[in-house]
Amino acid sequence: MQRGVEIGRFITFEGGEGSGKSTQAGILANRLSRAGRPVFATREPGGSPAAEEIREALLSGQVKQFGPLAEAVMFSVARADHIDHAIKDSLQEGRWVVCDRFIDSTRAYQGVTAGVPRGVINALEELTVGALSPDLTFILDISAEEGLARAKERADGDELDRFESQELVMHERVRRAFLDIAEEEPGRVVVVDASQPEAMVAEDVWETVLHRLNP
Repeated sequence: MQRGVEIGRFITFEGGEGSGKSTQAGILANRLSRAGRPVFATREPGGSPAAEEIREALLSGQVKQFGPLAEAVMFSVARADHIDHAIKDSLQEGRWVVCDRFIDSTRAYQGVTAGVPRGVINALEELTVGALSPDLTFILDISAEEGLARAKERADGDELDRFESQELVMHERVRRAFLDIAEEEPGRVVVVDASQPEAMVAEDVWETVLHRLNP
């Protein structure tokens, strides 16, 4: 997508379960808003009415029985609707889009970890995302053990969702997959130590945004 001065910026947050993505995405959205930038805060799967319905099916595990490829396709269907009915318009209107998860989660979870071939993942991205790439992606890195402990604490006795409930070894593969993505795309992706206190993570994020995007 061609970006002029009036076009908004696109920032995504990625990471394993319990890494604090949602919290940090919210903190950044609020900080950008206070800095005078119009902001659209969103998430995946979800972000548009149809995509939110798909989110429920994915996180409840209803799609799991059909295998990783089906999950990858459903994530992509949700993403296409999210882009067409929310993200593109927001960027064109000059908003800064801050999204909790995007393409890298599909690459890490359904691709590297669940075994959907890279060629298939790439083809789905081409169909749904095309030339729309985040200006900046934060990968919040934390050990799988600590992340899962946080997720369980957050659930407060409620049942963990489809992905939170996976075995530890799967979460370790997800973490490695995200770090590999960061190594492959250093121009777009920044790794932040998510084991730090929340305020320190937020400062690392904000300093990077100031340096790279000059809001």
